Amino acid sequence: MLIVLVVVLLDLAGGAGMIWLPMLAAGPALAATTNSPRGVLSVGLLAAGLGAALGIGGQVPGRELTAVLAALAAVTLASGLASALRGRRERVLDAVRSVAEAAQHALLKPVPATVGPFQVAVRYNAAAAEARIGGDLYALIPTPYGVRLIVGDVRGKGLPAVGTAALVLGVFREAAYDEPDLLAVVDRIERSLARNLGGDDFVTAVVAGYPGKGLLEVVNCGHAPPLLVRADGEVVAVEPTHPSPPLGLRALHDQTPSLQVLPFADADQLLLYTDGVTEARDRHRAFYPLADGLTRHICDEPARTLDAVQHDLLTHVGGRLHDDAALLLLRKPAGAEPGPTEGESESDGDGEGTCAADSRLTGALVENPAR
Repeated sequence: MLIVLVVVLLDLAGGAGMIWLPMLAAGPALAATTNSPRGVLSVGLLAAGLGAALGIGGQVPGRELTAVLAALAAVTLASGLASALRGRRERVLDAVRSVAEAAQHALLKPVPATVGPFQVAVRYNAAAAEARIGGDLYALIPTPYGVRLIVGDVRGKGLPAVGTAALVLGVFREAAYDEPDLLAVVDRIERSLARNLGGDDFVTAVVAGYPGKGLLEVVNCGHAPPLLVRADGEVVAVEPTHPSPPLGLRALHDQTPSLQVLPFADADQLLLYTDGVTEARDRHRAFYPLADGLTRHICDEPARTLDAVQHDLLTHVGGRLHDDAALLLLRKPAGAEPGPTEGESESDGDGEGTCAADSRLTGALVENPAR
């Protein structure tokens, strides 16, 4: 509509009708990009009416004016057809997007602010445009054996990575309810991936559980170490005592996952994340210092903490991440439940655990190799 008015004004100002009248065809052509076929037709009729009035008033020869109006009519009809096709494709795209969003919602289900005795917050950024999920995955669920969670990163990107993430989450949600032993949950995921993945595919992951009594279980399968924030604000990395391969590659290595058990007292927090966070670079190619960012922004509300860390991360990279990034923060509020009694330790069900001291963590750490 605007382009038609501009052409009319130019014609009136210039006085030479035939120079500008053919430009009226731009009106319906541009209208086809945003308007319905009825809107395109309306613009075309307006352009034809104004063009005829200007042509007659400017004494444009009848044959030439007829040719201009015929061309305008042809452009209007073609633009109306293009508008109809565009509208149809947009409706199909909206339907596909609706289905995709439902699938994404089912895959990465929203995590409530409180799960069991914990305050919880999750932040997820998919690198792909228009996507809510990617190759990173997370889940946190209450089970008969306490709260259990997983954060992982699938090798690769795109739909194949999303399919693998869906497989891992499906097995985890099932096994977490069935298996009393956290290592058995990891074994179930490993067996499923071994059957379904190609030889070069794998998933790095941290699987954790809170069986109670102030103790946290952690199994690290080739993933970035979680960050433990003590009540006094100290941030320490929970490095695996026995490194194990990513999920899906156990058949190629001698190492098997080990179970770490560490104290998790009131006001302690645990941050799990993917490498899209720690490998995010600024314009000087410097990695994002997650531990420093967490130390600066930690507070008693996990949602506020992650909002601040996420804003800090996006500022570091200049506004957009180039890899999927997931953050999951777990906090045990004061008085949520009583902690372990003095001298009490916990191992897996058969009592074969051994105690070890680790200078990287404050407090005792119990480590159980996979059987």
